Amino acid sequence: MSRRRSLRAAVGPKESAPLFAALGDTTRLHLVFRLCDRGPMSITRLTAGTKVTRQAITKHLQVMEDAGLVNSTRQGRESVWQLDQQGLEDARRYLDLISKQWDAALGRLRKFIED
Repeated sequence: MSRRRSLRAAVGPKESAPLFAALGDTTRLHLVFRLCDRGPMSITRLTAGTKVTRQAITKHLQVMEDAGLVNSTRQGRESVWQLDQQGLEDARRYLDLISKQWDAALGRLRKFIED
């Protein structure tokens, strides 16, 4: 079973760790922003205007692909990378779950203090 499939099947810390590890890197987060803003791009376009090498961008994209954040398609001699919306949805869903747990804990604390 792929990492992507396991994350979508069950949302929990173990399954979500690769996703948040991928998002926790500044360069990879910058790539997410660029792909959100400009849509699918080749590695050449992703490296344009940066000091990051194409080899480094390729490694970052592989980490992001393993985490289910991006995917690529071949167009001629280049790979074009795009965001996998489901990966971002998985992150949002997990953060929503954590938020609900904190809201419940704070509600219990408020009730305890008021009683």
